[in-house]
Amino acid sequence: MTGGQDLAPGEERDLRAELGTIRAEHADLDAAIAAISATDPGNTMTLQRLKKRKLALKDRIAEIEDRLLPDIIA
Repeated sequence: MTGGQDLAPGEERDLRAELGTIRAEHADLDAAIAAISATDPGNTMTLQRLKKRKLALKDRIAEIEDRLLPDIIA
């Protein structure tokens, strides 16, 4: 069974593609944050910027997942 029933025919496909892209970027940021933290922990401005971007991506992932898998009230 597919996700959100209120989505247009191509909208679910587009959201799933965006979700994959955003998840990949989120993972890349996680790796970059870990690398910078290990090699240059004093670079707080860059770390803050990357963490802020990662949090924004996490929020967008949650939004997309909510659209694709709406809550079902039993």
